[in-house]
Amino acid sequence: MNQMVRPKKFLGQHFLTDQRIAQRIVDSLLVEGKDAVLEIGPGTGVLTQYLLKKDLDLKVAEIDRDSVAHLKQHFPQLSDKIIEGDILDCDWSRLFEKKFKVIGNFPYNISSQIFFKVLDHRQDVDQVVCMLQKEVADRIASPKGSKVYGILSVLLQAYYQVDMLFKVPPGVFFPPPKVMSAVIRLKRNETQSLECDEKMFVAVVKQGFQNRRKTLRNALKRLNLPASVMALPLLDLRAEQLGVSDFVFLTQQIQQSNG
Repeated sequence: MNQMVRPKKFLGQHFLTDQRIAQRIVDSLLVEGKDAVLEIGPGTGVLTQYLLKKDLDLKVAEIDRDSVAHLKQHFPQLSDKIIEGDILDCDWSRLFEKKFKVIGNFPYNISSQIFFKVLDHRQDVDQVVCMLQKEVADRIASPKGSKVYGILSVLLQAYYQVDMLFKVPPGVFFPPPKVMSAVIRLKRNETQSLECDEKMFVAVVKQGFQNRRKTLRNALKRLNLPASVMALPLLDLRAEQLGVSDFVFLTQQIQQSNG
């Protein structure tokens, strides 16, 4: 049954009203048995209603009080499974006692922050299926060399296989956004840890893209790298031309030069 009502827009979120797309998003989450699943931003439950038809260990995180009240009224079986508040402030390591999957129609203005939260808990989160602004989806899924390839592309692709699933037009939302949306899936790859200092890896990636039009030799000047590293031919390239393995190699060289 369609549980949708016309909710107010909250925190930049646009609520999906097309049931076929909702079903397709839920079916894109690859689950087996009673998998643990966290839904972020369920709103009035357009995805939730289909998730509940599966045998899942489901929890939902919602910050809007009106939406929480709606969920409790229409999905009473979820009453003790609703995380009320900001999911970015929540300790994800305490949500489940096992690895879990994430699904949701991510609010546009915090989608990047959610992905950084996923990265912080990459040993716990083994899959993500989400709908978000197509521009952000393109950035995350893009290969090296693309003009939209950036920090999130490298960091997420280091630990996840990223697949662009399908596009979603503005007219299936209330209120309609001014941009196209897209659904992507992230599946945890076999990389448990990178073969370098991971904090340094993140710092190199972020600094490299701070001035993406410059070569890495110029972009990384603030890191005060030794001459042996600054002389590497790799630094003649721009950050967008490097893949994950290239950034790992560069980080290794920096570590070795630092003794």
